[in-house]
Amino acid sequence: MGKNLSITTISLLLVLASTNTQQIFDVKSYGAQPNADITQALTNAWKAACAVAGSKVVISEGAYKLGLVTLLGPCKGAIEFNLQGTLQAPLDVAAFNGKDGWVIFERIDGLTVSGGGVFDGKGQQAWQKNECGEDKNCNLLPINIRFNYITNSIVQDITSKDSKFFHINLLECKKLQFQHVTITAPADSPNTDGIHIEHSSQINITNANIGTGDDCISIGDGTQDITANQVTCGPGHGISIGSLGKYQNEQPVLGIRVTGATLSNTNNGVRIKTWPSSPSGVASDIHFEDVVMNNVANPIIIDQNYCPNNQCSNQSPSKVKISNVSFKKIRGTSSTKEAVSLICSKSVPCQQVVLSNIDLAYKGGGGFATSTCANVQPAVSGTQNPPACTIKV
Repeated sequence: MGKNLSITTISLLLVLASTNTQQIFDVKSYGAQPNADITQALTNAWKAACAVAGSKVVISEGAYKLGLVTLLGPCKGAIEFNLQGTLQAPLDVAAFNGKDGWVIFERIDGLTVSGGGVFDGKGQQAWQKNECGEDKNCNLLPINIRFNYITNSIVQDITSKDSKFFHINLLECKKLQFQHVTITAPADSPNTDGIHIEHSSQINITNANIGTGDDCISIGDGTQDITANQVTCGPGHGISIGSLGKYQNEQPVLGIRVTGATLSNTNNGVRIKTWPSSPSGVASDIHFEDVVMNNVANPIIIDQNYCPNNQCSNQSPSKVKISNVSFKKIRGTSSTKEAVSLICSKSVPCQQVVLSNIDLAYKGGGGFATSTCANVQPAVSGTQNPPACTIKV
């Protein structure tokens, strides 16, 4: 009996020890100093932390220079990246040797990124060299933070600032949460999407504050089961599904829910965009609800003729099939007269599109807000300001 009790007690103590202790790996213990380059120190601290179960890499307050770094798993157990200070990227794009990421988290299960710190991408010089607006085959600039093959993880209380390209990019991630994340860049910074998600599932974004020069949130192909709740967006290009149909063999986009968002002074509101002359594709089960628009251009938009700077052929309609889409309880002010624009494909018309309780006032002079529809017959209910599909093209 006594022997059994002691075994039980020891087992309990081991469980408590594993859940309550976190081994700390401070980069200063690996030679990091404020205002100096800490690339090697961080790499060494990460490798050491990754090799033990239940660890925490700490970068304390202060400014640190950091080159391209890949923080690679799999790790022995859950691991926390705790950034309290500011990491500063190299100014010169050449320092990245053509790589498309700055801080890369890869193949980790049970990652926490936290601490209230800042990833400063120092993008001002790079923006002047960005050719992606004119050339869709441009060389991609470094993304501030890349999450590749990350599962069962959380990112909270961090800031991404002035990225050279996208701020945060998710690829092949599953069960990843974002809470209280801030993203900031000037309105004229090109291609600085806030959070871009592709080939990922079960992603949750809550209480994000995003102001940038492109989409606040953009959702690419192969993305399923995404929720974004209480996101503020502006400046920026809005919250976008797509663009889709640019490449061959794109995977479906399914199960997207955006609720409780506030968009202010953005170039677009909530939108779905696909390229003309596209291969076949699917975007379905997409819902925008309880969204406030403050002086937003194009508050509600489906654009299946998306072709920025004439980079594509308009010879044939988009073959991306859009269905089961709803816009509900969307209210506020539009800076353009056309507050609702649902331009679907002649080849595969949109199906099961719902407009419910839309109340968007045009802020300019010369009449009221209008709506335009093509190749879609939305089901409407509740308030309809502007009247739904008063113009059919």
